[in-house]
Amino acid sequence: MSNLKTLKLPKKGEISNPKGKAPGTRNRATILKQISKVRVTIENPLTKEEETQPAEIMMNYALYAKALSGDVQTIKEINDTLYGKITEKTDVTTGGEKLNITFTRHEP
Repeated sequence: MSNLKTLKLPKKGEISNPKGKAPGTRNRATILKQISKVRVTIENPLTKEEETQPAEIMMNYALYAKALSGDVQTIKEINDTLYGKITEKTDVTTGGEKLNITFTRHEP
């Protein structure tokens, strides 16, 4: 952690990070969005037929195929995406009385 006494605010007009990212540099999310729209021809892991689709759709097919093979973490990720994350059960004590409150999944 920095010592608060050594921190210096930049003066008006001063560049605090002169070697920072160059203007116009694309971030990872922008690049991935662009790549996900590229059309690819591969075997659909669900139907086993060759298809040409945007990469994003083919990645989702692969995700479903992995879930169908029994991968529990992938099943959880798909369910969380479709229905929202399951919140945990909470015990609340008020006036000596213990209440069990369960928050359930709802559609986003």
